[in-house]
Amino acid sequence: MHIRMHMDSEFSGIRERRFKITRKYLVYVLFALPAIAYVIGLSIIPAITVVYQSFLVAGKFSLYNYSVLPSYGLYASIGNTLIVSVGALLIQLILALAIAMVMMKPFAGSKIFSSIVIIPFGISTIVSAFIFSLIFTNVGGFANGVLVAFGFKPVVWFSSSISDLGVVMFSDFWKNTPLVALILYGGLSSVSPTLYEAASVDGAGAFKRFTHITLPAIAPLISIALLVRGVSEFNIFALPLVLIGYHPLILNTLIYENYSTLATRPISYAAATVLLLIIMAYSIFVLKIGGAKQYAK
Repeated sequence: MHIRMHMDSEFSGIRERRFKITRKYLVYVLFALPAIAYVIGLSIIPAITVVYQSFLVAGKFSLYNYSVLPSYGLYASIGNTLIVSVGALLIQLILALAIAMVMMKPFAGSKIFSSIVIIPFGISTIVSAFIFSLIFTNVGGFANGVLVAFGFKPVVWFSSSISDLGVVMFSDFWKNTPLVALILYGGLSSVSPTLYEAASVDGAGAFKRFTHITLPAIAPLISIALLVRGVSEFNIFALPLVLIGYHPLILNTLIYENYSTLATRPISYAAATVLLLIIMAYSIFVLKIGGAKQYAK
């Protein structure tokens, strides 16, 4: 009888703990419901609708919209998007890592330096695009002014597809590097100084400490930064639209150009689906090899 009462008491305690845990998670879910509703209503449902509409021609299922996409500049726009996105990401990552490592060092004016670093990220995309359009103006632009001051000839910045994409890439990494720097700074801040001290005692130089301590420690955050910024890079739109217009095309300007008329709107749906597939493939790739899974654990 005593044993049975003891077992009933234990079971009662387990049920009570389970109820508390369930209630706690239910509260978390309730707080998350607005965000979940936002994502479902403004992201998932529209995405599914666009994918579905991309396969319709006169109300019937067809691959026609995809078959004509190459004639609208699909391959060139994919290549241009990859050039801008991958190039800007690499520059952002390298420059942001250097900035984050400088921010880790205590020095006079470090707070001012950190504040200046963050400024570009706070500027509106349209405003920064307009500023860079003035900087790279062929006559009277700041970029050519600097070149002339150092004895070089002025450059016609918007003279070819490569230079056009280069201007977009430069403008993009200038604006978004601070976000990556802040993410990496958080990772560097979590690395214990004792690890570096122990490595120094063992005779490890600066390069070995960087490759064997710093990089492995911040690898998960690098993958998160690449994921967050990579998705945004593939969705880049305002900067190229202001700086170079519709030529050379990138995927989002191709989508917008065809969406503006009813006759070509299904073509824009197909191009948007292609962009979605590219973003999904990139995200899976980063999550697969980038260490975000280990970070989540």
